[in-house]
Amino acid sequence: MYTLITVLIFVACVLLILIVLVQNSKGGGLASNFQSTNQIMGVRKTNDFLEKATWVLATALLVLSIAGSAFIPHGAEQANESAIKNQVEQAVDPNAVPSFPTATPDAAPVQADSAQ
Repeated sequence: MYTLITVLIFVACVLLILIVLVQNSKGGGLASNFQSTNQIMGVRKTNDFLEKATWVLATALLVLSIAGSAFIPHGAEQANESAIKNQVEQAVDPNAVPSFPTATPDAAPVQADSAQ
């Protein structure tokens, strides 16, 4: 499901980019580029269509992004988390390591030879 939503987000982004690029900030837009569209739809209807398409795609992008965050797969993260948790739990506590003596042990008494 997450992959499907990601693909839909990508398609919505590409379409939104194309529609925004077709629009003209001064109101000409698509209708000013093609003279035959003035006879079919008119300048006003073309601008209305492009504006509505922009709002619909922007809303769809917002909704898909929120839905995509709900379907993020968490299985791999939980497996990694448990592996890290196991390593932490099985780690040797530095306070539990035996400490080595710092003083030298007493030397054994030297026995003198009685064969003098």
